[in-house]
Amino acid sequence: MKRTKIIVVFVYILFLMLPIYWLLNMSFKTTNEILGGFSWYPQNFTLDSYITIFTDPTWYNGYINSITYVLINTVISVSFALPAAYAFSRYRFMGDKHLFFWLLSNRMAPPAVFVLPFVELYSAMSLFDTPLAVALAHCLFNVPLAVWILEGFMSGVPREVDETAYIDGYSFPHFFVKIFMPLIAAGIGVTAFFCFMFSWVEMLLAKNLTSVSAKPIVAIMTKTASTSGYELGLLAAAGALTIVPGAIVIWFVRKYIAKGFALGRV
Repeated sequence: MKRTKIIVVFVYILFLMLPIYWLLNMSFKTTNEILGGFSWYPQNFTLDSYITIFTDPTWYNGYINSITYVLINTVISVSFALPAAYAFSRYRFMGDKHLFFWLLSNRMAPPAVFVLPFVELYSAMSLFDTPLAVALAHCLFNVPLAVWILEGFMSGVPREVDETAYIDGYSFPHFFVKIFMPLIAAGIGVTAFFCFMFSWVEMLLAKNLTSVSAKPIVAIMTKTASTSGYELGLLAAAGALTIVPGAIVIWFVRKYIAKGFALGRV
């Protein structure tokens, strides 16, 4: 029975890893070899696609632009969500339930609805084609998500912690940073992870709010066509490299994500 479970888990993991392996396999092939026929491994191993990405300014600047606006968005989203989530978890006020639902409704809206307003707004404010424009646009979706996740973690902290800190003479900023935030470190990690991943994989807003200088990698990957068709090897190499930042983030917050599932907020 135990051996059967191990085999099932192994086959399941193998099934999940197959697309990633195939992406890596394609990244070490030329486009002609990819289109030439089926093979489990490269017949003519080449690093040309990776060399192109690391030497062509268009490609590596795309990665830099993406990482820049993703980090900006994650910092802004978590920073604004922390006090908002604390208010929802600790205080009851008129319309609090409706306001909380309204925040979540923003998260449910499709990004396509906001493309035109954002383009007009950022063009008027001279923010168009900047990483900050994409970061702020993603805040519309990430801040509600961050508030929702953090509120669940904060509600799990007893109110007696707040009262004891106030009796001991802590000011609210000192209490919040020195005492409360370490207690919800898992929640902050989970929130930062989801904000990072949404901003990293979102393409519609990132593509339409940039044109040249701040073009993200997800937009550049859609422009790999040449006179002979799509450069599949180059596209596969770029796709393989886009997995790396997410994998690094998952490695650092893997324990926090498990705790988030346990608390029912993820």
